[in-house]
Amino acid sequence: MEIGKNIGESFGYTKEALIGKWVRWILLVIISIIPIVNFISNGYIIRVMRGTKPAPELEDYVQLFIDGLLYSIIMFIWMIPVLIVAVVFFGGAFLALMSGSDALGIAGAGSIFIGIPITFIVAILCGLFAYIGVVRFARMGKFGEAFAFGAIKDKIGAIGWANYIIALIVMFIVIFIIAIILGIIALIPFLGWIILFAAVPFLNIFYARFISNLYDSA
Repeated sequence: MEIGKNIGESFGYTKEALIGKWVRWILLVIISIIPIVNFISNGYIIRVMRGTKPAPELEDYVQLFIDGLLYSIIMFIWMIPVLIVAVVFFGGAFLALMSGSDALGIAGAGSIFIGIPITFIVAILCGLFAYIGVVRFARMGKFGEAFAFGAIKDKIGAIGWANYIIALIVMFIVIFIIAIILGIIALIPFLGWIILFAAVPFLNIFYARFISNLYDSA
């Protein structure tokens, strides 16, 4: 599926999921802003990633909570390499800068200078694998499938590395633009925050559907 077509289909899917389904939309808003309970919202993202059409019902909250919790764990595990790299570079740099030694201070500054791009690159690579991994979990219902490195790499290869990366960049640009608009709207007393909270389920469903379509494009 072409990127433009994917964006259009994902927006259409999201509108169908929420417009006119006011009870579902309100419940998703409430669920998404309450700590711990928002795992249910993540579980709904998993349900959307299964490719269900039309959008799935908001039901079986216990299973949604479990799926949402596993979704969060999967994303966290994929980000562990980023945390390790960050600790190695920035933790060591902090200790060097705090030592009081000029030589170590220079080394610490150099570590930060080198660590920023390396950490950024590792974060991007982990993110690329995490998105496909979480869709595999959604489709197959097995936690381990989210970390099937070889299968994930093959899926990305089938999508096309360049196509995959460009599609994600476009998706994030779209979400970023919407976020800026929402940030401006949020300045409106009271009403702005209501609109901001209402947009959270919309963005979640759009993101989940876009990634699902991207997965199926292979």
